[in-house]
Amino acid sequence: MTDTMNDNYIQDPSPPLFGVCIPCVGGIHSHSSSKQTSTDSPGVCAFILTFISYLLIVATFPFSLCLCIKVVQEYERAVIFRLGRLLKGGAKGPGIFFIVPCIDSYRKVDLRTVSFDVPPQEILTRDSVTISVEAVVYYRVSDPIAAKNNVEDYSHSTRLLAATTLRNVLGTRNLAEILSERESISATMQSSLDDATDPWGVKVERVEIKDVRLPVQLQRAMAAEAEAAREARAKVIAAEGEQRASRALKEAADVINESPAALQLRYLQTLSSISAEKNSTIVFPLPIDIINYFIKKD
Repeated sequence: MTDTMNDNYIQDPSPPLFGVCIPCVGGIHSHSSSKQTSTDSPGVCAFILTFISYLLIVATFPFSLCLCIKVVQEYERAVIFRLGRLLKGGAKGPGIFFIVPCIDSYRKVDLRTVSFDVPPQEILTRDSVTISVEAVVYYRVSDPIAAKNNVEDYSHSTRLLAATTLRNVLGTRNLAEILSERESISATMQSSLDDATDPWGVKVERVEIKDVRLPVQLQRAMAAEAEAAREARAKVIAAEGEQRASRALKEAADVINESPAALQLRYLQTLSSISAEKNSTIVFPLPIDIINYFIKKD
């Protein structure tokens, strides 16, 4: 009896084991084959719907032309989907193109350059200064199919990416670099955005930093620093002028000292310049020799 129970214990699991495994393998095989079929070919149902649609077009001709003929502008392209699949041949346009009603849907893509303002971003620079920066981005769609298939909303995604890139790029720069190297920062942002949006079919043409706003306290501190620097430069320039003037006066005194008549001529020239002005001052010429006499006597 014990042997019989052992035999039953050994034989009983076998049928359920094979019974489970065989359907499981068959199920996996059928699932993979159906997945491959849906990927490679549209399927029988798609052919039937397509055939019915063409019959309806022929039956309602020429009224069906109103639904079949579509027009896109010179700056637009149309991406056509047939039963959810991208139609071969790429984007259509510009001009007239045809679609099959009921099974075809299309999306228009504008190829013109679009510009938008990046909202003010509060950025902490590398030297721990908080600034508010605004920028302008110019972009266009270079691949309409990628713009519709690879990203849900390429415009909104580009705007978010531009704001993030602006914060990342300016966060690695000092305040002085941000204020003085705007062109290089714009080129860096343009290159980074262009590389990131290339899979979306978007070409970033240009990025410009619109405005850099500093805190009020920092503006006052920078203004005071600039004023002090200007005053220091003014004092240095005045001191250099005084030094040059004293050297010129010394050289002039040496020249006049060599000839006493030159001092008299200079005295007369000074009197002539004073008398040319309209004033009530009366000047009495006094010979220089008399003054020299009293100086020597003392």
